[in-house]
Amino acid sequence: MTIQEHLPWHQIDDAHLRFFKAIGVDCVSVHSPPPEVKDGQDRADYWKEMRRRVASHGLVLNSIGGRTWDEITLALPDRDEKIEAMCTLLRNVGAAGVRAMTYSFKPAGNFRTESIPPGRGGARYSTFDYDALMKDPPYYPDKAISEEAIRENLEYYLERVIPVAEESGVRMALHPDDPPIPEPLGGAARIVSTLEQYRRIFDMAPSDSNAMLFCQGCVAEMGVDVCDAIRDIGGRGKIVAVHFRNIRGTPKRFQEVFVDEGDQDMYEAMQTYKEVGFEGPFMMDHTPGFPQQESTFWAGRAFAVGYIRAMIQAVYR
Repeated sequence: MTIQEHLPWHQIDDAHLRFFKAIGVDCVSVHSPPPEVKDGQDRADYWKEMRRRVASHGLVLNSIGGRTWDEITLALPDRDEKIEAMCTLLRNVGAAGVRAMTYSFKPAGNFRTESIPPGRGGARYSTFDYDALMKDPPYYPDKAISEEAIRENLEYYLERVIPVAEESGVRMALHPDDPPIPEPLGGAARIVSTLEQYRRIFDMAPSDSNAMLFCQGCVAEMGVDVCDAIRDIGGRGKIVAVHFRNIRGTPKRFQEVFVDEGDQDMYEAMQTYKEVGFEGPFMMDHTPGFPQQESTFWAGRAFAVGYIRAMIQAVYR
């Protein structure tokens, strides 16, 4: 069982990698590749060098990820060019030994509201209150798209990239919408908000490479039983990685809290991952912000990693 942490491409350096190694991280994810990859040029050597840099600290470069480009999600005129650029990226990272690519398919992005009340010790919790959002609902006309259209765009995309992912030895892991509310927000329909929608997506391109980034926080936000969802998706062999985080609240009014204080029994969840045969990687994803943000940012990540390590040792050993 492994623990994974993420960084942007420009922070894959000695200082950050030493910190990850010290707190017990095993694998590294580049949560967004450099913007130049959109030009479709071959950069296999770049990723091989990055993998060597990570390996020099006793860590494994396991995945890359990021939001799918608007040209693809919205079917803009240069969609095919950008899909081919993504195929080149898949070939490049696959050649470098990277085994997963995480992605989302939500042109309007995530939605949050004011962080109130403050959390433990004055920490700032990422908060979503549907009623508060709807008092002045956001609308982004350049992101507007219907449910039928965005579903067709996702299927078009998967039909072209999944065969390349298979050939490259890369599993593509789709992150849920956040919040996972299956209705338009900001003008864009949301089609990765329920487990039933995931089953439909798996059927679009049947393959071991068409899978899920199981964000446990988002699954809890769906209002379903998290352990039943682990059994469902894990039983299909579709969990590539887990965002092992916790929330407090309901689907339309919740806060992202510290991993040890939410509604979900995290020990029970870890037992369920073991039950379905999942062996990692587990990731914290993100954690509440401290009042003294500059001096304590990394403390929250270290706390989450330590908690995950303890859960793994308690359950898997």
